[in-house]
Amino acid sequence: MVRYFAGARAAAGTPEEKVEAASLGQLLATVSASRPRLAEVLPACSFLVDGLAWKDRSARLPESATVDVLPPFAGG
Repeated sequence: MVRYFAGARAAAGTPEEKVEAASLGQLLATVSASRPRLAEVLPACSFLVDGLAWKDRSARLPESATVDVLPPFAGG
């Protein structure tokens, strides 16, 4: 499951979707393949996998993981 927040949600055109992928990199390639706006937003995003920060795009995702896509937030 992929959940999009704020600008990533607008770029994806959906709040969430089910995507099968072995790694975060593969997942990002899949979700952005036909969405140029999302492809532009993803490089600035942070990612949580089952609630934990995930930076290694080649590491294997846990089975049935939930990936949160978090763009930078304005304000403070």
